[in-house]
Amino acid sequence: MSEAKEIANVSKSGESPLSSRNEGGDRGSGEPREAQAVRRRLPDERRSLTHHFSVGGQEGYVTVGLFEDGLPGELFIRMAKEGSTVSGLMDSFATAVSLALQYGVPLQILCDKFSHTRFEPSGWSANPKIGYAKSLMDYLFRWLELRFLKGEQGILFELPRPLPPQHEVGVVKALGQVVGLGDAPACQFCGSLMVRNGSCYRCMECGSTSGCS
Repeated sequence: MSEAKEIANVSKSGESPLSSRNEGGDRGSGEPREAQAVRRRLPDERRSLTHHFSVGGQEGYVTVGLFEDGLPGELFIRMAKEGSTVSGLMDSFATAVSLALQYGVPLQILCDKFSHTRFEPSGWSANPKIGYAKSLMDYLFRWLELRFLKGEQGILFELPRPLPPQHEVGVVKALGQVVGLGDAPACQFCGSLMVRNGSCYRCMECGSTSGCS
């Protein structure tokens, strides 16, 4: 009986330090915890860019919402044929890409992954910088790369300066003539104001002068 008691005591005493060491090793292992992804949401009012595309007879619009620093943060893809399978898939795919961008996935990685993917519909696009698109994904991500990763984002919101109307040029010229009149006298023949001509004045209506040739 005494030997059985000793064996039991030895086993109990051997388990407790092992278990305590294991627990202590787990607590003090120092392994870094996995960092949680933080979603960067766009402001309630944000700038956006809408682009029309056509690939293989499939037309649609892609709208890119931008962060304050000009980087894309969301994607909306609307196909011309609403309710179709392509429209539903592109809508769901745009939601997934938007979440990826907001959780910090670089746009370059997405462009490298989805550019040059080949499936129907495919065909020539109206964009001369892209040309033949192997698929809708190919066109969209090559366009995103051109617009946001290759130096073209600086012209996103530059509006063309309107040219001055032609009638404004005539008005400015007439005002210049009025300013040039100064204290010119009236023509003694037709009554119009005369314009300085050297040291004298000349009437622009009848051609008479104030005494000099």
